[in-house]
Amino acid sequence: MFFNVKYLIFISPALILMLWAQWRVKAAYHRGLQVPAPLSGAAAARYILDCANCHDVGIEVAHGWLSDHYDPSCRVLRLSEEIYESHSATAVGIAAHEAGHALQHADQYAPLMVRNAAVPAAQFGPTAASILFILGLVMGSPALIILGILSFSMIVLFQVINLPVEFDASNRAKRLLGQLNLVDGDGAIAVRDVLNAAGWTYVAATLQSVLTLVYYIVQFSGALNHRDDRS
Repeated sequence: MFFNVKYLIFISPALILMLWAQWRVKAAYHRGLQVPAPLSGAAAARYILDCANCHDVGIEVAHGWLSDHYDPSCRVLRLSEEIYESHSATAVGIAAHEAGHALQHADQYAPLMVRNAAVPAAQFGPTAASILFILGLVMGSPALIILGILSFSMIVLFQVINLPVEFDASNRAKRLLGQLNLVDGDGAIAVRDVLNAAGWTYVAATLQSVLTLVYYIVQFSGALNHRDDRS
């Protein structure tokens, strides 16, 4: 990635949105910790999974703040220590969101299946794109630059597919927590605030990927024009 001033200016809308979203997440997270819930995050997730006959999905403790995730390869929810143990709206909301991913997996929810298949491309795409793009500029090779752009396009595709996956998991969580009476009115509001704030971080990440792809394309066009001017 080109971490120069021009690049930072180009993606500044996404950076500003991400900072705002992270501020919202932290504020909603800590407010929600003050709203009591009848079950811990781990117990709420277990209850939701058992009600959906997902008895084979395990629940483990993960280290790190907001390290909560569902691992489809192992069929296990990993919840950060605070979420695992806390009897709060924040804990049950985040745990229910991750349980929502397990329910998506059980339902063979199409966007989740596509996202899981795209994980390798999302992991290696940024490095490959940067190397190919830099080599293409240095060597004056349009073919390498195009390969770099195509590599990074896989990241953008992953982020775009990820949006409905995350939003659907949050919608499942909010609906199930209400149906199963795991939160009261105040708890439902706190859960909504936490999950909606988290949703904006995914929007910001997607926007940054899109703007970065556009930046690559602009750089490529500039390199081609410069080469044509010299010839």
